[in-house]
Amino acid sequence: MRSWRIYTLFPASFCAINPKRSAVLGIETHASIGAVGEPVDLALIVTPAASVPAIIGECAAAGVKGAIVISAGFKEIGSCGVELERQILAKRGSMRVFGPNCLGLMFPHLHLNATFAAGMARAGNVAFLSQSGALCTAILDWSLREDVGFSAFVSLGSMLDVGWGDLIEFLGDDPRTKSIVCYMESVGDARAFLSAAREVSFTKPIVLIKVGHSEAATKAVASHTGSLTGSDAVLDAAFRRVGVVRVETIEELFDLAEALGKQPRPRGPRLAIVTNAGGPGALATDMLVTSGGQLASLQPETLAGLDVLLPPAWSHGNPIDVLGAANADLYGRSIEFALRDGNTDGVLVILTPQAMTDIDGTATHLATLAKSSGKPILASWMGGASLDAARATLNAAGIPTYDYPDAAARTFAQMWQYSDRLRLLYERPALTRPDGLAGNQSAVEQLIASAREAGRTVLTEVESKRVLSAYGIPTVETRIARDEEEACAHAGKLGYPVVLKVYSQTITHKTDVDGVRLNLADAQDVRRAWHSIRQAVGDRVGAENFLGVTVQPMVPHDGIELIVGSSIDPQFGPVLLFGAGGEFVEIMQDRALALPPLTATLARRLMERTRIYGALGGVRGRQAVDMDALTQLLVSFSHLVAEQRGIAEIDINPLFASAERLLALDARVILHPRELAEQELPRLAIRPYPSEYVSHIQLKDGTHVVLRPIRPDDEDMLIAFHSTLSEQSVRWRYFDALPLAARIAHQRLVRICFADYDREIALVAEHGKGAARKVIAVGRLNRLHGRNAAELAVVVSDAWQRRGLGTHLLEALIQVGRTEKLGRIEGAVLRGNCAMLRLFRRFGFEISYGPNDDVGRADLAL
Repeated sequence: MRSWRIYTLFPASFCAINPKRSAVLGIETHASIGAVGEPVDLALIVTPAASVPAIIGECAAAGVKGAIVISAGFKEIGSCGVELERQILAKRGSMRVFGPNCLGLMFPHLHLNATFAAGMARAGNVAFLSQSGALCTAILDWSLREDVGFSAFVSLGSMLDVGWGDLIEFLGDDPRTKSIVCYMESVGDARAFLSAAREVSFTKPIVLIKVGHSEAATKAVASHTGSLTGSDAVLDAAFRRVGVVRVETIEELFDLAEALGKQPRPRGPRLAIVTNAGGPGALATDMLVTSGGQLASLQPETLAGLDVLLPPAWSHGNPIDVLGAANADLYGRSIEFALRDGNTDGVLVILTPQAMTDIDGTATHLATLAKSSGKPILASWMGGASLDAARATLNAAGIPTYDYPDAAARTFAQMWQYSDRLRLLYERPALTRPDGLAGNQSAVEQLIASAREAGRTVLTEVESKRVLSAYGIPTVETRIARDEEEACAHAGKLGYPVVLKVYSQTITHKTDVDGVRLNLADAQDVRRAWHSIRQAVGDRVGAENFLGVTVQPMVPHDGIELIVGSSIDPQFGPVLLFGAGGEFVEIMQDRALALPPLTATLARRLMERTRIYGALGGVRGRQAVDMDALTQLLVSFSHLVAEQRGIAEIDINPLFASAERLLALDARVILHPRELAEQELPRLAIRPYPSEYVSHIQLKDGTHVVLRPIRPDDEDMLIAFHSTLSEQSVRWRYFDALPLAARIAHQRLVRICFADYDREIALVAEHGKGAARKVIAVGRLNRLHGRNAAELAVVVSDAWQRRGLGTHLLEALIQVGRTEKLGRIEGAVLRGNCAMLRLFRRFGFEISYGPNDDVGRADLAL
């Protein structure tokens, strides 16, 4: 069997290829793929690994669109397998390759089973993706027993070509897929995964298990940040950024997918529990709280109504213990109270079979309530076979049912986690960065490039603070002294008391020497400290390595010490860190991680995930820190990390924060070595703002306009822009009378403004300055799935039409397409839109209409 391969003529025609046999399993074979004589959509390859590259080459030459390589024996066996994979990539041409070392894939709705699994999955609306073929077969067996169906059942294998991003993007467009569940061992192309996941999470939940919680860092680190960022914590930050929910077990994976597929999402974390037994209610409460949910505080009118309804011994709170004698009507009316309560975001109903319990009647009553409830309802009918009929009633009504209440409570908390992450995706972000800092980028680049060229990987403290200052981050003034007289002179100018620290290229971690970092009150203190430093450094690294000291004022410690930093994650590139700082930073371990770049909204959410955040608002008579200033500092720092790719690690520790000021006391910047070429430097997992597409144009009448990529904070200007469009302009753009309310809906605009620049680049034309700034035109290139092409659209405010603005905007978009290495640009245009037709023809677009079409196509090969 290992010597043959099957080629599939999708969807219904099959043939086999085997040069040595005339038939396989009763199917007539062809000697080669070229001998088939018909177009082949999909090739399923099951041959020894060494033969696969040649077969891939044959398939590519025959025009096969895709291949699934089930065979093993590639990179998992070492260098010889890596070489085979390189050969496959070299010979595949434009053909997509799935695998190798995979089970294959199934699409039950299409009756396609391209796997070596024993059975076919049932059809359903959940897509299952896994990097483990063995796990796939186990899940398949389980699903057949439990009558669980799938829209797609996919084993990814080694992801030589097709990866997570490709499949999530495909399933996002699949109308049969309502949710996506994943078993992940490695991320692969992090940027492609995050890009696809963020786009799809808006409409379909993505629930994921990622193995490898205990993975230890394998590289030595030279900063606090490097020691505090573990790869698993980075994964959590990445998933949070794009709306993916991570769970811990296979059971949770499918429980959550089922619940999100059947029930409305909770609007908050508050759960009401209705039960006829106190113990299960307490068990559910513990799991709810530890999983991130909250026990709802019932409103007074709810408690009063329950007091009238229930026996005096009821629990008088949440969980609502209706007691063991409750019949179906009492249960149902109690659930109604819980659902109507304005403080509840969902209801969990627990039933234990007691002597007086109406098991089936209660289930029927709950099923009726579920039809009109706008809140999620979950159920735990605890017991054996006697409860099966009731469970079937609940499942038929779309109510997820659990054997144990802790699993149900955990699922609700995870449903809220998904809702909360969607809320973050839809949240309108504030200003991304101050415009005035853009000009400082090149000065920092030059400083870093000079240091790397000189073979240095560590910037001095003075240089490090210069980098921060260029991005608007306030730093304490620091000077270098190379002898004791210079140290005294600097101390006198800066004002006592001062701090002296070692200045040496060979001390690569914290440069303080015991007994040296002193509150130096006068010149005599400075001289004594100088000699103490020389002695300590000489004993430690050799006197010849001592270059001097840095001198800076002593800052009163009446504020909060924070840490802000960044280091490189092997999968996701630069990662940001915020938390409690100071000398005990590694011991306290109070930090949160995020991926750059940040908006103000993302910066706030980053801070909220730390314990120190509670102190920033002011405690025990201490004034609150200026949160707006701290938020902007984090945004600016994130742009520093995103733009300066030569930086490997960077620390501000401590960052002094008080009501009056923010001040970076210590800073340390570690660079990538000069041997690492520009193209080898780690790239951001989330593409930063493409500032290279900012340009300045002049219209026919001399008016100055800025063309720039859209930004997350442009929503208000887009609302104003849409109000300037006439009905005719709206029809030319949208081919219909799309009402203003629909065009400016927040859920639409936030997805347009908070763009994924890998998927879509929108250029806005901006006129005016300061508060008078306004958007006067918008053009966009939206990449088409599965093709090296993008769809183009342009709309110009009525008051700015016929002034040459559309020409400038279209020209800029075409140049963007070429820079992005697109193969072609496509657009749609109404037959009567003469101005746009003239513009398309001027730039060489080919215009085509069907005989009865009012909407034509405009195509430009780049």
